[in-house]
Amino acid sequence: MTMDAEQKAVYRVTIHAPIETVWSELVKTDAALPFFFGAVCNTQHSLRPGAPMAMRTKDGKFTSVVGKVLEFAPPHRYAHTLKFTQFEDAPVTIIYELKEIEGGVEFSLTTLGQIPGSQTGKAMAQGGPFIVNTLKSVCETGGPGFLNGLMLSMMGMMTPFTPAICKTENWPFSKIETL
Repeated sequence: MTMDAEQKAVYRVTIHAPIETVWSELVKTDAALPFFFGAVCNTQHSLRPGAPMAMRTKDGKFTSVVGKVLEFAPPHRYAHTLKFTQFEDAPVTIIYELKEIEGGVEFSLTTLGQIPGSQTGKAMAQGGPFIVNTLKSVCETGGPGFLNGLMLSMMGMMTPFTPAICKTENWPFSKIETL
């Protein structure tokens, strides 16, 4: 990870898989995504610029992240705003970039506009490496790997303790569109 004075953090990994595989895993909206902590990406219609999106638990009861799609350019670039529903912090911008290289794909996750020391900044400092490394494992082996799988199982057991503010009923798409 690199961090600069512009409140930008970059997490990068080489994934030994075709770019189409990496892209299709990244933008799935019909299955739980291990690299996004087991959340399902929900949209009203599809991932397209201006569309709201929400990362929800498999059962749909809780929403951990909301945002709006800023850019969608398959299979190279996808950007959206990101707001953790449990934090008061303003949204940040997330950019995923895929670049074909010899033997695979260079995958980058960039966070723009996070305030150092904020709850969102701290969450992304922990989550960024998990996301890129788990996406790598899923694309290369078909699964999140033993330790990340164990962590995902433990996180699933903690769902009943999720703050009430994260209930999906508090985050309809009409509210997400106004962020």
